Amino acid sequence: MNDADTLRGDRRVTSTIRFLEARRAMTDGPQALKDYHRVEAVIRYLEAHAAEQPSLHDAAAAVGLSEFYLQRLFRRWAGVSPKRFLQFLTVQHAKWALREGLSVLATAYEAGLSGPGRLHDLFVSVDAVTPGEFKAAGRDLDIRYGFAASPFGECLIAATDRGICGLAFVVGDDRTAPMEQIARAWPDARRREDPATATGYAERIFSPAGSGAPGVTLLLKGTNFQLKVWQALLQIPASAATSYGALAEAIDQPTAARAVGSAVGKNPIAFLIPCHRVLRESGAFGGYRWGVARKQAMLGWEAARAAG
Repeated sequence: MNDADTLRGDRRVTSTIRFLEARRAMTDGPQALKDYHRVEAVIRYLEAHAAEQPSLHDAAAAVGLSEFYLQRLFRRWAGVSPKRFLQFLTVQHAKWALREGLSVLATAYEAGLSGPGRLHDLFVSVDAVTPGEFKAAGRDLDIRYGFAASPFGECLIAATDRGICGLAFVVGDDRTAPMEQIARAWPDARRREDPATATGYAERIFSPAGSGAPGVTLLLKGTNFQLKVWQALLQIPASAATSYGALAEAIDQPTAARAVGSAVGKNPIAFLIPCHRVLRESGAFGGYRWGVARKQAMLGWEAARAAG
């Protein structure tokens, strides 16, 4: 290897380190939460004024930031400019994602859902509770939980020795609702606050692509129908999407689109089980338990990364 090759290699390493540091900054501590709320405010503004194709100046003024700071913040968070991000939130892009997602979902489902699903660069496997464990409602189960920062705001992560059993985002400043969600799902479990466990999982779940993060196991508790729907969701790759009707077709329940929608809405593990990738047949985003703006942020963030 000559000096020029060594220099290029050093530059690539330096570039990678800077990228990882930037991504970590977006998922670490109070500043990450503040940054996400700013990004979410911009997304809300862009969506509300999409028909007007607002400029960077307009978007910055709407959220009280300078153009320079907004551009830098948004690029650090999404990897693209606010204007480019807006393109990922259009109906045209949503319809393209739907077409891509349908074919991917059908192919994946035909291959069987017993193996681990693939989610960006993270391998996710599923461990479902037995009928006896379902009836026990978590008795003799130890759950460690804590709040952690993510690119999409603060979230609650709950885990057992068998894997993650809950992931919910904080809406506004309400930390009570996510904790109540875990308590309802596992009423007889022993719950213990453990911030270190939550932070450790968050670093693995939201790590940058290519960082070599190890996979995670999900411990799921639900009806057979719900488990089928949640497993089907795991087959949808980042930047793709599906509809409720197509999801019903994929699990061989073509007339059960409404029931599928209910199962999607009861997904206990946000982001990892990507219910945010389910759109209406028209390409409209539809609702989301943790806020439509957060759903848009996830879809745009994933699309931006898939586009390189």
